[in-house]
Amino acid sequence: MLTDTIKNFVGRLFAPISRGPERLGPERHGIDRRAVSRHAIKVCEVLNQHGFSAYIVGGAVRDLIAGLQPKDFDVATNATPDQIRPLFRRARIIGRRFQLVHVVFGQEIIETSTFRAPANGEEDTDDHGRILRDNLFGTHEEDAARRDFTLNALYYDPLKEEVIDFHRGVTDLKKRTVRMIGDPATRYREDPVRMLRALRFAAKLDGTVAPATLAPIKELAPLVSNVPSSRLFDELLKLLTCGRAMECLRQLREVGLHKGLIPLIDAIFELEGGEEFVELALARTDARIRAGKTVSPSFLFAALLWKLVYQRWQELMQQGEHPIQALVIASDDVLDRQTRSLPIQRRFQADVREIWFMQARFDRVTPKGIWRMLEHPRFRAAVDFLQLRAEAKEVDSVDAQWWMDLANADHAKRTDMIEALQQQRRSSGSGQRSRRRRRSRSKSAGTPAPNAA
Repeated sequence: MLTDTIKNFVGRLFAPISRGPERLGPERHGIDRRAVSRHAIKVCEVLNQHGFSAYIVGGAVRDLIAGLQPKDFDVATNATPDQIRPLFRRARIIGRRFQLVHVVFGQEIIETSTFRAPANGEEDTDDHGRILRDNLFGTHEEDAARRDFTLNALYYDPLKEEVIDFHRGVTDLKKRTVRMIGDPATRYREDPVRMLRALRFAAKLDGTVAPATLAPIKELAPLVSNVPSSRLFDELLKLLTCGRAMECLRQLREVGLHKGLIPLIDAIFELEGGEEFVELALARTDARIRAGKTVSPSFLFAALLWKLVYQRWQELMQQGEHPIQALVIASDDVLDRQTRSLPIQRRFQADVREIWFMQARFDRVTPKGIWRMLEHPRFRAAVDFLQLRAEAKEVDSVDAQWWMDLANADHAKRTDMIEALQQQRRSSGSGQRSRRRRRSRSKSAGTPAPNAA
């Protein structure tokens, strides 16, 4: 404890000197009020009307200044949870470690928290220094000091349209620098997830982590094993859907943080084509994120772990195992190995398995079986995955395109395509797989058929 006390003292000693908050108007921060959630503005207005101060805070302010679209909006106020809840028709107090209020407006939830004081050594912590419970309320300045990075300690007043900046976070944001408030090692021990967040913010902003903020991460990386798996899983998804997923993955490996998240990635990258396959998958993910589309966690994990599954699948088939049974065994083996480090929710595991299992069915399927596949809820995801495999030169691209055409077709077109398949099978005169000639671009999508038996 004496060591932690010394570190806390050093952290405060070398923390950014507080010269009072800097107040920036619209001409300096560049936030367009029209891009701000009207519900977040409403929460601030109601709190102000009842004599409290309230600000939109954290990631939303950071993203608005950086020209990005925030995923959600949080509010910070000097009102306590018990004072906040009665002011709104639909509001509930949640949280054990940090008590806060969820104010509900239809599908949008505005997370509203009370200003908190920095760690003072009296919080409930585990043996490694991770804070387990902390509901010590504080002042606005204290709240800014306890936030993790300078670019997250920004407060936007939607009524005055000004940004309040205690730690020169706007300057760091303009320079795309992620800098810890206080002593980095101490702050990481308080919450090891901050190490993951530092890398994610740097990647998302196409920036860098300040040297002093980056330095302790390699040594403290094992601390992520003390974080609840649900928090780690959520943070991993954020890393993989930040728009620069491959960059995040490489940085995780560089500092050793991947061992508590995706330890199998080392083995995957050592396989022939393993790193290239993951890069292709994550590039597609980044493109969907930039286009404002959703990304399936199941598809992400299916892609990340596939090369290990594929290698084991091929080995088992060479040993004489039936293709579908071999794929089942390979899938179970890889998922079991992954979940020893970071459990994947059962519903995602089930979807991952279905995406993988359908890959074997694409190779050998009867026309009747195709109609059953079309009804499968994971059919489209499995076809998208087949396209990814085709791009990686793992399967025939023409076959993969036939399945994509089928997925995109209406019922009548599907009937024509499957009838063409039946005709092809009759003309082959046997139950053996027939190689389909590569179709010309001028032919209809309904003419060719996939390899089938």
